[in-house]
Amino acid sequence: MGKERLLNPRHPFQGICVNHDRINGINKDWSQITLGCWQIAPSGGWGDICSPKDAERVVQSALDNGITAFDTAEGYGDGESERRLGKALGSKKDSVIIISKIWPDAELTLKSYQQCLDNSLKALGRDYVDLYLVHWPGSYFNSRDKSARLAGYMNALKESGKATTIGLSNFQSRDLTLFGNQLKTFSMNEVPYSLLDRAYEGETLSLCKNSGIPYMAFSPTAQGLLAKPMSQQDLKMPTRKNHFLYQDQVYPHAKKVWQIVRDIADELDCKPVEVALAWVLTRDNIFTAIVGSRKPEQVAEFAKSAKLKLSPGQLQRLTTASDRFPMVKKGH
Repeated sequence: MGKERLLNPRHPFQGICVNHDRINGINKDWSQITLGCWQIAPSGGWGDICSPKDAERVVQSALDNGITAFDTAEGYGDGESERRLGKALGSKKDSVIIISKIWPDAELTLKSYQQCLDNSLKALGRDYVDLYLVHWPGSYFNSRDKSARLAGYMNALKESGKATTIGLSNFQSRDLTLFGNQLKTFSMNEVPYSLLDRAYEGETLSLCKNSGIPYMAFSPTAQGLLAKPMSQQDLKMPTRKNHFLYQDQVYPHAKKVWQIVRDIADELDCKPVEVALAWVLTRDNIFTAIVGSRKPEQVAEFAKSAKLKLSPGQLQRLTTASDRFPMVKKGH
C-alpha cells in the first residue's frame, strides 16, 4: 500500500491546498490541510463558544479555500460536531473526505462497534465514513488479545462498507506492536505533532512507516500557541490550561520558539500560522495537518500554508529552535 506512495514527492496541487496523493481505498483528493471539527461544537475543552451558524460558516470557509477533508468524532460535543458538520456540508458531504472516531471505552464487541459507527453515520447524515479511527488506546487495548479483537472488529466495519478505510489515533509504539501482522490493516495514525511536540518520532514513526501508515498531524500549531499571540481569554480555555505547554515552567520556553516562527513570518510577509504548518507538512511521514477553528477568517489564513515554501535556511532555523526547546517530547 503505502511505502512507495509515501516516498514519492507530492504532485503539484491545484487550488489552495489540494494534495493529489491519496490514501489507498479513498478515491478522492485529500487536501494537505484537514479541518478539525472539535471546536465547531460545545465541549469541555473549548466551551460553548461556537454557534451553529458560526459552525456552518467555518465549514463553508474550508470548502471555499480548497479543504477537502474534515476530521470529527463521536466524542466531540457528544456527537454535536458530527451533526453540525453533516448539516453544514449539505449536498457536498459525499464529495469530501470525512474522518470520524470511536471512543475507546465502547464495549469490545462487534455489535457495540457497529452501533457506535451507525450513530456517527446518523449524525453525519451519511451512509459511510471515509476513514474510521479508534480515538485513543488508553488502557483498553493493552494485550495482544484485545488488540486482535479490535483489529477484527474494525476490519468488519470496513468490510461492511460503512467505513471505507480504518485507522488509529494516538497509538504509540507499545500499542502498535500488540497488533503484530494485523497492524498493516490500518491506513492512518492521527497523532499530535508540532515544533513543540514530536513525541511520535522514534520507534513509533519507524513502525508506522514500515507498515505503510502515514500520520495525520493534529495540534500542529500547539493549540494556537504557534499561530498568534495568546490573550488572557485564550489562555483560560480548559484545553490549554490543562496542556503541558501552557504550564508556568514550560510556557516561557515555548514562546521562544513562537518568536522564531513570527520572525520568519515577517520575512515572508505571511501569517505565523502558515509558517508553523508549512514546517509540519515537510516532516517525515506527515500526510496532512489537522487544524481547527471557530472563526471562518482563520480558516482562510491557515489554508494558505499548503502553498508556502520555506527555504532550507528557514526550515533549519525552525528545526533548531524545536530541538532546543527543553521540554519537546521526542521519540516514543
